[in-house]
Amino acid sequence: MIENANPKSQSAVLPYAWVILVVVFLASVAAPLNQAKIPPLMPVIMDSFQITLGQAGWLMSVFALTGLFLSLPAGIFLQKFGPKILGLIALGCLVLGSAMGALSHNPSLLLFSRVIEGSGMGLIAVIAPAVIAMWFPSEKQGIPIGIWATWVPMGTLAVYSLAPGMSAAFGWQSVWWLGAIFALLILLIYALLIRLPPWMEESTHRGVETSIMAEFRASLSALNNRSIWLLGLVFGCFTLVFMGMGTYYPTFLAETRGYSLSQAAYISSIATIMVLFSAPLAGWLSDRIGSRRMMFSIPFLILAVMMFFPFKISGWQIFAYMMLQGSFAGAVPTATFAAAPEVMKKPELAGLGLAVVMFGQNLGFFVGPILFGKLVESLGWVYAGYCLIPFCLLGFLIGWKLNIR
Repeated sequence: MIENANPKSQSAVLPYAWVILVVVFLASVAAPLNQAKIPPLMPVIMDSFQITLGQAGWLMSVFALTGLFLSLPAGIFLQKFGPKILGLIALGCLVLGSAMGALSHNPSLLLFSRVIEGSGMGLIAVIAPAVIAMWFPSEKQGIPIGIWATWVPMGTLAVYSLAPGMSAAFGWQSVWWLGAIFALLILLIYALLIRLPPWMEESTHRGVETSIMAEFRASLSALNNRSIWLLGLVFGCFTLVFMGMGTYYPTFLAETRGYSLSQAAYISSIATIMVLFSAPLAGWLSDRIGSRRMMFSIPFLILAVMMFFPFKISGWQIFAYMMLQGSFAGAVPTATFAAAPEVMKKPELAGLGLAVVMFGQNLGFFVGPILFGKLVESLGWVYAGYCLIPFCLLGFLIGWKLNIR
């Protein structure tokens, strides 16, 4: 169990906190680098394993399902075992899953390897921001959380850049081995450098330690917090909208606007590239103005208006739209992750709060693509986009009513 030994010691940022930030950021990047291997190599994987497009899609969807079921237990496990042990398990899952995938000779084994990788990502997504919350005082978490919030686009862009060339030169398995080796390297760094701040300590598993059931009951009591569930619902609305549209926008550009698949993928990634800049900026700004609520609520209104246009525009307007979307979207995850520890009130409960947020994220990640695909089939691209507007407004209304600074 993680205990708060001296809260007053958290008023200043220790220099080693930035070392911790670098390590947990690299550990986090290892997860999407392994998650996002499928999309740029999907035709190759389909050909190698003789599977359909729908079957190949499950190689991505299983990540969301695994994260959905693992997010809340991850918060409880974090309370029990601490960030170092759980982080090593998470990175170990990435190493094992990616290596198993590289050695797979049938689609069932490949799918199972993705479950193991998804477990690693589900754990690290809860552990990393919780560790940041331990080392940085609440009023100074905006910038480090903003930097960390670029983990998904950073890992995704890296594998999108490397995978096609590596696959062509050495086979698709080389991309899986890259993911395993990178995760193993970070595992060693994590084991060497990760520690708790001076004012916190992990239990030593001796007689004073509570039982697993007692820990579980204490965690359930801490989760009896209405605000954290509402914050998770806000983030679920965000991922539903963002992933719902984002999953299919390259297909829209290729089928309707006449771009090649590579051009469509690049254009769609512009929003992701913009998040690399907007997320840290949003963190800095939220610290400056002293408000998390404004930073994760107002963008929903802007995104609601923008949903009138993505399937109507063409030419340079599409590039401008992607840049605007990434500029505003980056603020939501940054402010949400920074707000979760504050909602839970105590640093040692940050992991539980972030687990709820990740539960909302994975729920939106799973529902969004399925729902939007059905809407496109029934209503067409334009009206499917309109149907995302109520989710934007719902995210704003819930977020704005939250009792948070």
